[in-house]
Amino acid sequence: MSTFRAIIKTMRPKQWTKNIIVYAALIFDGKFLEPDLFLKTTALFILFCLVSSSVYLLNDLVDIEKDRAHPLKRNRPLASGALKPVYAVVAMVILLGVSLPIAYLLDSAAALILAGYFLMNVAYSFWLKNMVILDVLTIAAGFVLRVAAGAAVVQVERFSPWLYVCITLIALLIALGKRRAELVALEDGAGEHRAILDEYNVNFLDHLISLTTGATIVTYSLYTFSAQNLPENHLMMLTIPIVIYFLFRYLYLIHVKHLGGAPDELIFKDKPLFFSAAFWGLAAMVILYFSNYHLL
Repeated sequence: MSTFRAIIKTMRPKQWTKNIIVYAALIFDGKFLEPDLFLKTTALFILFCLVSSSVYLLNDLVDIEKDRAHPLKRNRPLASGALKPVYAVVAMVILLGVSLPIAYLLDSAAALILAGYFLMNVAYSFWLKNMVILDVLTIAAGFVLRVAAGAAVVQVERFSPWLYVCITLIALLIALGKRRAELVALEDGAGEHRAILDEYNVNFLDHLISLTTGATIVTYSLYTFSAQNLPENHLMMLTIPIVIYFLFRYLYLIHVKHLGGAPDELIFKDKPLFFSAAFWGLAAMVILYFSNYHLL
């Protein structure tokens, strides 16, 4: 049982929340209320959870020695010795052996994207994570592939390309914020844990974060009044201030509070960040699905 618990911990179920982004195509293509497509997207969500867990197992196998030099990651099952590498390898093979064939039965295009997502992360684990700028771009690409797989499953008809750009920029912002948090937390020993951190400094990351934040606001604003599938009354523009608050709150957390090392947990720990995201989601759903019924 201790080995099983160690495997589950290494699979990082807390980070499965990242895979919720697969629902983006279902929601913003106006098909959220179609039960069959909702179930297919939920199945895809589960498959991405399994494949992403296999990626986490692979990452921890590759980074065992580096994790032992990290003040927090040294407690991970593989780094601490609580989980033997052979069990991690077996678990990874089982997860892939189950998820990829089921994905093919669900949708062949989504299965190819899911396989591409795993292969990209293999490349990241061994090479791309050591290439400056390409490392954070790869992380952002992972989110875009999730959305693309969701789009394939629901066979989107009105999903705006602007949303792909918005998701790329937000994912890039989160990746840059994580790099900044690691630099601040590890200080002079940052390169010993993650070699790529020697290629960054806080000033450079702050410039990239500012640039990405501005681009995100502009891109989202363009989406709200130019996307063809949005209500003609342009009510979606009312959500722009919510997005701006969310981004500014995130910047406050990484610059002032020196957080951001675990962005998937940060949104649940910081109530203003969580409620702004929840309020945006609720507002977007109401505008997309009910504004045409003259409720607004």
